[in-house]
Amino acid sequence: REALLMLKHKAGIIIDPNAASRSALRAMLGAIGMTQVVQVAGSVDALRRVREHATDIILCDYMLEDGRDGQQLLEEMRSKSLIPLSTAFIVITRERRYQAVISVAELAPDDYLLKPFAFSELLARVRTLLRRGRTKEPETLRVADVELDLMRRRVVRGGRRIDLTAKEFALLELLLRRHDEVLPRSLIASQVWDMNFD
Repeated sequence: REALLMLKHKAGIIIDPNAASRSALRAMLGAIGMTQVVQVAGSVDALRRVREHATDIILCDYMLEDGRDGQQLLEEMRSKSLIPLSTAFIVITRERRYQAVISVAELAPDDYLLKPFAFSELLARVRTLLRRGRTKEPETLRVADVELDLMRRRVVRGGRRIDLTAKEFALLELLLRRHDEVLPRSLIASQVWDMNFD
């Protein structure tokens, strides 16, 4: 139950050239409570998605359809600050030769999975990585004279308390977390409402 509650509002991206693999991973993440999951086949779409949508976890196949690999994609995302350090990056590979496994581990992803893997193994690794990110969360967000208390769900501006609806609170939280960015409408809709909001 704790896992379902924790994952319900988490966003993920699956990067895999194989449509059947993408669907299977999407079903697994959906089964453990993740409702905001995007599927892409290659690095170009993956880079576009992380620019437009905040994400908590990325599952990336080692070999991608456009000739690139997980190492190159991870390096580009991190070097260009397209994903924060709190975003968990898991590389998935079918390669089981010792040297190849070592090479995958040296990519410096947060974790890696060898295909085929059990559903319980994916669940355990995703939960562990998302808990790690959760421990870094601040209890209070402050920008100028606006203070948002995440634990008590209260907002104060200039010493005066402001009553907000749940959606208003979620919108303000997103804006404060990303206060130095221009946020596209698609990101706001996916984070404050859900991926299917029209």
